[in-house]
Amino acid sequence: MRDRIDEGGREDATRVDYAALREVCASLTGGEEDDVALMATLACEIHHSDARFDWTGFYRVVAPGLLKIGPYQGGHGCLVIPFERGVCGAAARTGAVQIVPDVEAFPGHIACAASTRSEIVLPVFDAAGAVIGVLDIDSDRPDAFDAEDARELAALLSETFAQ
Repeated sequence: MRDRIDEGGREDATRVDYAALREVCASLTGGEEDDVALMATLACEIHHSDARFDWTGFYRVVAPGLLKIGPYQGGHGCLVIPFERGVCGAAARTGAVQIVPDVEAFPGHIACAASTRSEIVLPVFDAAGAVIGVLDIDSDRPDAFDAEDARELAALLSETFAQ
């Protein structure tokens, strides 16, 4: 874990160590093929790996153009999200990572929790390259996510689901 100073000037020693996180996740999920079991394990491990992560969870593709809540950590999430709405919908629709430094500035943002200030959403692909869901991580801090988060989380998802 890397030390850093948070916006209040406090030392924050809980920024994720992605190498360690990937190692733990691989040891816990090795050989598992059930997507919900994999999502539950990753949601728990990712959520507790970094103080920036206020809500961590998956939305699963359950019908064409429709996401439903899957395993998560944190307060209640939205139950249903169409591909046409919000950051999660954009990630599922485009198959591209969405990094949103200020959720209030994102057109069509769905406010599932009033505390959310920034968000990263990554598409989850199966071995055939189909989007099976999205990983949504919300932060109560503005501009909490960066390219390193996107790169490392995408690698973790690929190692877990696209094998």
